[in-house]
Amino acid sequence: MVKGIALPEEEFLNECLELVRKAQEKNIIIRILGALAVYIKSENCPRCRELHRSLGRLGEGVMFTDLDVMTYKKQRKDVKKFLEKELGYVGDRYVNTMFGGKRNIYYHPKNYFYVDVFFSKLEFSHDVNFGEKPGKGRLELDYPTITLTDIVLEKLQIHEINKKDLIDLIVLFLGHGFSEKDEKDKVNAKYIAKILADDWGFWYDATNNLNKVKQIARKFTDEGKMKEEEYNTVAKKVNELLEYIENEPKTKNWVKRSRTGTKKLWYRVVEEVNR
Repeated sequence: MVKGIALPEEEFLNECLELVRKAQEKNIIIRILGALAVYIKSENCPRCRELHRSLGRLGEGVMFTDLDVMTYKKQRKDVKKFLEKELGYVGDRYVNTMFGGKRNIYYHPKNYFYVDVFFSKLEFSHDVNFGEKPGKGRLELDYPTITLTDIVLEKLQIHEINKKDLIDLIVLFLGHGFSEKDEKDKVNAKYIAKILADDWGFWYDATNNLNKVKQIARKFTDEGKMKEEEYNTVAKKVNELLEYIENEPKTKNWVKRSRTGTKKLWYRVVEEVNR
């Protein structure tokens, strides 16, 4: 059974938002990732939040397990001082030593949840880059979460994508449209297409995952968990993004790697972090 956070969801949300706000006051750039970012971004779509809960992304009664955040590698020492000295969080010495400048974990002072801190990029099946230092990256494009665009990439990079991440994408696509530039309440489809046009492996997993979004949305609709018009909206959005990806001219790197295809491993094998 998945273990969730040890306090009511609204209190968890408020604590997370307060953490980001206090960091901002000290010129420390921290932005929320993952399911909580999707939930925050759905504040103007009550049905999106209803589906986020009712589709059972982590099982009965569990929505969130931790707080995932992104910051810049250049601010790692500032983040450590901020979380430990000012907020009273306790660092995981093993993880923080082993993963150093890539990823750190800090436990809530009352052990209600833990914070998983990533520095400058996500390095799982495929890389999602945010930049190395304040003023030179993508984290300032939105607040208090990473951009919708980067949330989509965060989910699409997963080689073995699971139900919870597909549900996150359903909710996100249901509530938001596309643009060809960075806009706070839209997904920059052009940016996603350009990223994938230079990386065949990422493109391969991302396009497969988008088709899986349609498949599971169809399943939920057939089971009566989603309305037909909701499925149509999600499927239309997925097809629109796939069209952007298809039409984007591919780089020499993409073309060269595509010739090998799946004969060679095209994704990074991800090891679990033992806490």
